[in-house]
Amino acid sequence: MSLKDRLVEDMKVAMKAKEEGKVRLSVIRMVRAAIKNAEIDKHIEFNDDQVVEVLARELKLRRDALEVFGKADRPEKVNALEEEIAILKEYLPQQLSEGEIRQLVQETIAAVGAQGPKDLGKVMGALSPKTKGRADGKFVNLIVREVLGA
Repeated sequence: MSLKDRLVEDMKVAMKAKEEGKVRLSVIRMVRAAIKNAEIDKHIEFNDDQVVEVLARELKLRRDALEVFGKADRPEKVNALEEEIAILKEYLPQQLSEGEIRQLVQETIAAVGAQGPKDLGKVMGALSPKTKGRADGKFVNLIVREVLGA
């Protein structure tokens, strides 16, 4: 079953669940709309990899908003965003652990022959496809900077 089909099925279940499924239904509808808009923009039918990219982008938006609302002392918004993030994570591939990211960083640095901080772009360019949808880009960048001594 494709990821888009799974979203449709889960949306039906959430619709039947009435009150308990309200947030889930809202998040699924929002994700489906984002996928549809991206498909319209690119004039293609998305495969699972492209759907994961949209899901990752939506997750990133919520994480960024979570940070802002946390600083603004808005606990009700923070709680709502955390719930949405948990729902979005269910549709993304298993996230990489810090150890796995560090290992990928070391392998990528060796593969591209990076020497120091000036090679950050080269390392991130080679590493991004390997971590897409499986790790937060900011966190990966932080680890790369740490390892390269930037």
